[in-house]
Amino acid sequence: MSPSKNNLCAIPTNIITGFLGAGKTSAILHLLRSKPADERWAVLVNEFGEIGVDGSLLEGRHSEEQQVYIREVPGGCMCCTSGLPMQIALNQLLTKSRPHRLLIEPTGLGHPMEILELLSVDYQGVLSVQKTLTLVDARKLEEPRYTDHQTFNQQIAIADVIVGNKQDLYQPNHEALLRDYAQSTALPNTEVVLTQQGRLSTELLQGATALSDQIHHKQHNHHSGSDNDLTNAAMPASGYIKAVNKGEGFHSIGWRFAATKTFNSSRLFAFLSGITAERMKAVFITEAGVFGYNLTSDALTEIELDDCIESRIEIIAEHILETWEEQLMSCIDPTDG
Repeated sequence: MSPSKNNLCAIPTNIITGFLGAGKTSAILHLLRSKPADERWAVLVNEFGEIGVDGSLLEGRHSEEQQVYIREVPGGCMCCTSGLPMQIALNQLLTKSRPHRLLIEPTGLGHPMEILELLSVDYQGVLSVQKTLTLVDARKLEEPRYTDHQTFNQQIAIADVIVGNKQDLYQPNHEALLRDYAQSTALPNTEVVLTQQGRLSTELLQGATALSDQIHHKQHNHHSGSDNDLTNAAMPASGYIKAVNKGEGFHSIGWRFAATKTFNSSRLFAFLSGITAERMKAVFITEAGVFGYNLTSDALTEIELDDCIESRIEIIAEHILETWEEQLMSCIDPTDG
């Protein structure tokens, strides 16, 4: 069903973008904690991997009872394959939630300009595209593999607000480095703010994107990508599903596990701590409770969640190790089916 037929009009919409590990999910969690209690907010999450973990992490901290509605689009940039996975998920999300605000989190390897164009063309009148916030870890500006990456630079180039996240880990030169890079790469008059742990004010979301005149007069261009939906596929007799993806110079590997499988928390933490990767996110059902895990170049963090449907993990790295699967399977309690 088209959302326009449900009298949805000019829903304030923000894209929260940034490269792998910049802190997008933490920022969205903080924004959700700050939302007005009487408002319904919707979040559309895109992931590079095929399994889908961010939705579970967000749902483990916020629920529809709190007027927060979440949908997930896995398998690469959400504007791929003619945008159909994104449009189906977005139409369902808007129809169900009828939100006062929509937040969209593209994958860290996604193409936010194409997403902006798709929203502005296909959802003109339904959505009011407001400011795009790009999270950046300014320390990465010292590494050519980031500054030479087209997607990294596009995320900065389209930003209305550049958020220098993880400020508490910066050296004295990093703020100046970020401001100089923004001046040379970003839109004129782009605001630069610094924060840590994704602590953003909802005031940063207000106002139209500076790209509004450009994107309303362009036709969006799609590129190829995965249209698999392994996030909701039926669980096979083996009790797990494995999926891989690659693109933009990175590989992903992920697993879903039947809810009947319980993981040993100490063995699991030891395994996750030993992973060397650009990014790892997971939710696991363990004998000690349900936990979410987040691995960046800085640290592995563990948070207790209220609940999750099943255990999931996604790893993004330049190279995938074959030993990961065997190590992960050894963390399952052998008495569980």
